[in-house]
Amino acid sequence: MNRRRGSILDQLERGTNTAVVAHVPLSEMFGYIGQLRAMTSGRASYTMEFSHYDPVPRNVADEVIEASKKPAA
Repeated sequence: MNRRRGSILDQLERGTNTAVVAHVPLSEMFGYIGQLRAMTSGRASYTMEFSHYDPVPRNVADEVIEASKKPAA
């Protein structure tokens, strides 16, 4: 989760399973299911729901601004 700019809020024991509660930006979650399944041999799953809006970090904002200045291919 740290690599995806996320913050872990809680870990819950559910029988023999562990649930992780975290806040992660939506843009960072694309492709996560593939990584999660690879790490867990296909056994894990996840769900998402909207939590809140947050300001974008400056380095991410700069990347978005630069990408918008480039002409569309």
